[in-house]
Amino acid sequence: MSKGLLLVVSAPSAGGKGTILKELLRTEDSLRMSVSATTRQPRPGEEHGKQYYFISREEFQTQAAQGMMLEYAEYVGNCYGTPRGPVDQWREEGLDVVLEIEVQGGAQVKKLAPDCVTVFITPPSMAVLEQRLRDRGTEDEAAILNRLETALVELGHAQEYDYIVVNDRLEDAVEDMRAILRSEKRKYERNADFIRKVITHAETIR
Repeated sequence: MSKGLLLVVSAPSAGGKGTILKELLRTEDSLRMSVSATTRQPRPGEEHGKQYYFISREEFQTQAAQGMMLEYAEYVGNCYGTPRGPVDQWREEGLDVVLEIEVQGGAQVKKLAPDCVTVFITPPSMAVLEQRLRDRGTEDEAAILNRLETALVELGHAQEYDYIVVNDRLEDAVEDMRAILRSEKRKYERNADFIRKVITHAETIR
């Protein structure tokens, strides 16, 4: 059985990665979404192990120190990270795992899992991104401007990713993601064992 892929996906806020991944997960049976761990308290309706793994700060720090997190960061007083155990288990079972994380987390994952496949999802233009942020209707002008500034910084990290997906039309972006998965699964290094088996079998029937 071939080891599953580890797909790291990043995008600016309102870049549309959540919508794209939701559609991709709906159609790709071998794909699993990693669940992050956090030290914040559960919100109404959230369940442990579904939206997040809710753990104490002490437990989080212990896991991070022991290398049990693929990536982690602190945000607004709470810690967030990707537990390594479930990701490794799924991959050993031949399942592909996607991490929906920001660029700093993506850089951490590349160091600990250099075989990961990284994808940066970008809007077709900053004007489109700004319109999407405004259409949300959930933030004031200062917050929108801050997100746009942050998006420019994140776009500067796009060069560090293996693939770029432009989210102009949802259908096209999802198909691009499928094409990336197919392409990565056909790389020689992921099929070397299969080739060796074919050669070995050929030698036995000569």
